[in-house]
Amino acid sequence: MSAPLRAASLGLVGCEACGLVIKAPAVDCAGYCPRCDEPLHRRKRASLQRSWAFLIAAAVLYIPANVLPIMRTQQLLDRYDSTILSGVALLWHNGAYDLAIIVFTASIMVPVLKILSLAYLLISTQRGSAAHARQRTRLYRIVDYIGHWSMLDVFVVVLLVTLVHFGALASVEPLPGVIAFGAVVILTMMASMSFDPRLIWDATPPATEPETQTPARP
Repeated sequence: MSAPLRAASLGLVGCEACGLVIKAPAVDCAGYCPRCDEPLHRRKRASLQRSWAFLIAAAVLYIPANVLPIMRTQQLLDRYDSTILSGVALLWHNGAYDLAIIVFTASIMVPVLKILSLAYLLISTQRGSAAHARQRTRLYRIVDYIGHWSMLDVFVVVLLVTLVHFGALASVEPLPGVIAFGAVVILTMMASMSFDPRLIWDATPPATEPETQTPARP
C-alpha cells in the first residue's frame, strides 16, 4: 500500500486556526483563510528556532524551580520553607502516598519528560530524520496534551495561600520558586505550540499519484 498523498503536492494548505483545507496561495503568507481570516502558512514560520528558544529557557529555569523554595508556612514562631521535593517528602512521611506520587509525577517527572521529548523531536526533525515519523507525531500529541497538568504545584500553592490565612496563627505565602516553576511550565507549553509537527513528515519521501492503467480489452 502506497503512502497517502500530501496536501502540499496537491497544492493545498490547512488553516492553523479553523482547520479548513483550501488551495495554497502562490506565495507563503500571501493569503488569508476565507472562513476565519487567519493568515495562511504552509509551515509555521521559524518553528524550530522559536521552539529551541523556549525549550532552552525552560531547561535553564528548571534548576531554580526545584532548588528555590516555592512556599513558606508560618505558624506562630515556627517558619518552614519547602521546595517541590521537600513537599513530596513531607507528604510521603505523613502517609499521603497517593498525593505524593501525584505531585512528584506532575511536578518533577512531567516537566523533565516534556523537555527531553521536545528536544528529541527538535533534534530528529532538524537532522531531517524520516524514521518513526508516525510515532514521533503521536509523541508530540501526548506532550502537547499533558502540558497543562504540570501546573499542579502552582495550583496547590495558590489554594493554600487563599485558604490558610489566619493572621498571626498561621499563614502561607508563595516564594520565588513558584515563579520559576510556572515559567518552566509556560515555556514548555510555548515550545510545544511553536513546533510544527508537519515538519516531521517533510523528510519522508512524498507519495506519487497512482498511475491509471488502461483496462485490457476482452
